[in-house]
Amino acid sequence: MEGKPATSARFWALFLFSVGVFMAQLDNGIISAALTTINRHFDVPDNWGAWGITIYTLGLAVSLPVVGKLSDRYGRKKLFIVETVLFGTGSLLVALSPSFGFYLASRFIQAMGGGGIFIIGSSHILSTVEPGKQAKYLGMLGAMNGVAAILGPNIGSFLLDWTGHWHVLFLINVPIALALFIFGILKLQESSDPNPGRLDLPGTILLTFAVLSLMYGLTNIDVDFRASFRAWDVSGFIAAGVLLFAILIGYESWIERRQAGDPILPVHLLRQSRYLLVLLLGMLSGGILAAIIFVPAFSENVLGIAAEKSGYWLTPLALASGVGAGMGGLLVSRRGPIFTVVLAGLLSAAGFALFPLWIEAKWQFIVASMVAGAGVGVVLGAPLNILATEHIEDGKGAALASLSLIRQIGMTIAPTVYAGFIARGFATIGERFRNDFPSILQDRAAEAGLTGEALGELAEIGRHAAGLSGDVDAAQMGAMADAIRDPVLKGAVMDSVAEVTRQAAMAGYGGLYWTAAAIGAALCLVAVFLILLRRKAPAPAVEHSPVS
Repeated sequence: MEGKPATSARFWALFLFSVGVFMAQLDNGIISAALTTINRHFDVPDNWGAWGITIYTLGLAVSLPVVGKLSDRYGRKKLFIVETVLFGTGSLLVALSPSFGFYLASRFIQAMGGGGIFIIGSSHILSTVEPGKQAKYLGMLGAMNGVAAILGPNIGSFLLDWTGHWHVLFLINVPIALALFIFGILKLQESSDPNPGRLDLPGTILLTFAVLSLMYGLTNIDVDFRASFRAWDVSGFIAAGVLLFAILIGYESWIERRQAGDPILPVHLLRQSRYLLVLLLGMLSGGILAAIIFVPAFSENVLGIAAEKSGYWLTPLALASGVGAGMGGLLVSRRGPIFTVVLAGLLSAAGFALFPLWIEAKWQFIVASMVAGAGVGVVLGAPLNILATEHIEDGKGAALASLSLIRQIGMTIAPTVYAGFIARGFATIGERFRNDFPSILQDRAAEAGLTGEALGELAEIGRHAAGLSGDVDAAQMGAMADAIRDPVLKGAVMDSVAEVTRQAAMAGYGGLYWTAAAIGAALCLVAVFLILLRRKAPAPAVEHSPVS
């Protein structure tokens, strides 16, 4: 039976890590609500303003493997305290930024502080909690991670509307970080790997530049893949990142063979097909997570929800994601991590497939969002983290960090692919106005009961639309509708314009969510293949698994 000191220590560890994960992940999305306001404040164009998000993504990607390894070596409590100080300092500097360059540098400091908290918390749980309860606690951390990522834009919009100042979005982090710092010192117990070797400083530097180069190239990919890869800031940086990773792996392998060092990368794991499959699962889960980014735009363009309200329609998905993360932890404990991954893939595939197949009304959107959100939540925390650290005694933080890094790469690549589908859908809008608009307008006119002179004007509008050439969009057709005097006819035309636009949007978002559903199905297939692999190759006798 557990004593009160052990129970209290576990409560404080879970509470502090959960708050830290929520705070750090929240800031990854909260800025999106204030991006336009911030750009105006610093008087920068939108393409430069987007660097407020990009630089945070780069900082997260760099911090993940470095913090994971440092926490293994120097202790999770120490690194948690360092991370909260960095995040709180970065938040304060962002809010006080006198220039755009200072603002970007402060965002990078924020990311370096926030990126490792989830890794530190997960590896602390895996090192201090008995195997039967690890999955439950990892599921709770995953719930914080997922719900914060999804609620970020909503909370950002609320704070911005309430206060009118974008600085509040970052100042609010400071007292939270200060509280985490104080209670972390007082309440957290230390944990680390028992046998760390000499710090791998050259490997750390190589890894940092490899990740920066690769992620910078990936974030520059545009909707037009071919044109993007002809640009030096895409292909050049990706090639440099791949080359640096190749050099890094060679160097790390040499350290592992020749020295009593402590490689920054878990090279011995990268040689195992089982761990490589877990990394593939991580990349696929990143692709599924990225599909959530487009849910507000779907609600706006397909369901006609006002742009300023569309972010709030993420709430059902967010709540389902939180429930799913907790459910994932319980399922891992009872049925194992692979069964849980398969279930997550099935739920995600079913939920996202409902978007193009079924959604016509808002209640259907809520149901589909909740099914997809539950699948996303299940895969967020426990199952992949348990799989990544099976049969590992030392280096849990490094293993988890590699998994998180590959998930971040998936989350970086997938949005470009998804945006390509949306762009192709809207590219058909001119053709749809020429071919479909006249018949849709006739149907709307019949429903409105138009007669007499209005019918003649309607026929003229239809002939005009059919004879259009070149590019035409909803704004042009809407301007034409504004000139119509008959209010009933004007309403019929506006409804027809909206319907053509909705169909074009649905074509694009349909491709996006079919792809997300396919990624969910792929998640199931890779998990099934992992089962077959585990049956053929039993776990090494010299190591033990934290979960049987």
